[in-house]
Amino acid sequence: MIAALGGTSPALAAKSATATIPIVFSVGDPVERGLVASLARPGGNLTGVSSLDLAPKRVEMLSELVPRATLIAVLVNPDNANAERIVRDVQEAARAKGLQLLTLKASTESEIDTAFATLVELNAGALVLPSDAYLNSRREQLVALTARHAVPAIYDWREYPAAGGLISYGPSLTAAYRLVGVYAGKILKGAKPADLPVQQPTTFELVVNLKTAKELGLTVPPSILSRADEVIE
Repeated sequence: MIAALGGTSPALAAKSATATIPIVFSVGDPVERGLVASLARPGGNLTGVSSLDLAPKRVEMLSELVPRATLIAVLVNPDNANAERIVRDVQEAARAKGLQLLTLKASTESEIDTAFATLVELNAGALVLPSDAYLNSRREQLVALTARHAVPAIYDWREYPAAGGLISYGPSLTAAYRLVGVYAGKILKGAKPADLPVQQPTTFELVVNLKTAKELGLTVPPSILSRADEVIE
């Protein structure tokens, strides 16, 4: 059995490598990416956990946090199989809020530095950082750059505000991997991936770092604080 974690790219690589070995994944939209036939009936040798599109919620929270921002940015890894869909989803969410969107791309440490230089040069008022295995591995660099350039940013995982980022909203990484582990256990006991519906996370975390908000000169509105699962002070 293969556990393809870290996004769509590992799952696609595993799928291309074998049509017989069971694969358990954690991805965005496995149907759109051709990993499974449907969420209810995966059909092949893959199943796992699918996350919902949270771009509208993240953009909404950013606009509440930084109401003066008219231009926001999204940073994506062009090597991510979901990059185009991520940009499209954020674009639609930004348009719905009357915001302009700046798309930045980075797949190396130096490209991340360049992306932030562009963001500052064009005066983007806030930043959306969606889930990506490579970008997540550069968490410390990303948090340091948002602090250095005083850029309000919203992330996917609670690990970012825990490291000094401003705010995160997304499914619990721990809960998602626990679901993957449950499915792995069932498959090892004889269950077939084709018979295991793709799960969707039911636990979502909103984490706010008030210390970082203060350093950025932001007042976190009660509408966000009241919904927060964790507030870091």
